[in-house]
Amino acid sequence: MTELLALQHVGMMFHVRTHFFRSVGVVALRDVSISLIRGETLSLVGESGSGKTTLARICLRLLEPTTGRVIFNGMDLTGAKESDLKQFRRNAQGIFQDPFSSLDPFMNVAQIVEEPLLIHHLKNAKARRELVHWALEEVKLQPAKEFASKYPHMLSGGQRQRVAIARAVVLQPEMVVADEPVSMIDASSKAEILTLLRELQDRHSTSFIYITHDIATARHFSHRIAVMYLGRIVETGPTREVIENPLHPYTRALLEAVPLPDPANRFKQRAVVVGEPPSPVHPPPGCQFHPRCSYAIAGKCELLQPRLTEVTQGHLVECHLWPDTN
Repeated sequence: MTELLALQHVGMMFHVRTHFFRSVGVVALRDVSISLIRGETLSLVGESGSGKTTLARICLRLLEPTTGRVIFNGMDLTGAKESDLKQFRRNAQGIFQDPFSSLDPFMNVAQIVEEPLLIHHLKNAKARRELVHWALEEVKLQPAKEFASKYPHMLSGGQRQRVAIARAVVLQPEMVVADEPVSMIDASSKAEILTLLRELQDRHSTSFIYITHDIATARHFSHRIAVMYLGRIVETGPTREVIENPLHPYTRALLEAVPLPDPANRFKQRAVVVGEPPSPVHPPPGCQFHPRCSYAIAGKCELLQPRLTEVTQGHLVECHLWPDTN
């Protein structure tokens, strides 16, 4: 297994203006390290405001991290000039959440899918047309010639998202970052889109970073899961291991919010989550989750930041319930 993407100790701070001459720093990511193996799907799971989309934008180098390094295919992208990122831009594509706003309403489907080919100066007109039809066939918009002439307003939400996927895969990238690609389409289309992405991965060995707040869809689509809370990775590991044996109270709370059958009733005490997450402007000291956690250890969780600890092979958790024995 070879590593395609690695984020090493990445941090991200935004400055938000509070008064005319004043601004405050908001930390969106704190010391995040993840890796993506060729041909796998890594799901980033967490509630709104956990930093998932910020991390996705850093993976696509749409944002430059404040601290840390981003390495893709052995190339350090940190601080790289835009002129040096041409090959990376071709090999890393994004699928965005809203299929209604991510497509230009004044372009037809053929023009939308062809645009990346024009940007990267690929092929002649005939070859580009063939690649556009190939991409539409790949996402099952058939017959391709008929869909190519349509405009976004003539398509359903699921069909629009397929056009967005076709635009992402027409360059045959090595990595695709999918930011909540099924959150704004109807339930019947969700399974179809996720199945389509899995089929594309199987055919082309494409690596996916799948951003979602829905741990149920991550269960069926990903090989590994990284759970995010307030800008930190609090648990990561193989999907089945994280789902069947969640170690962090926040992961347990996410799972309990999903209507999954649980005949064994594994969680005798509920991982109670009370209220909204703390403000990222003034995060609590110690473990970020302790104000909302029913398992918090008095005198420890509110004072000390836990370390990401490997409990079983490949399954890591950042929680004082699992002390670092190294």
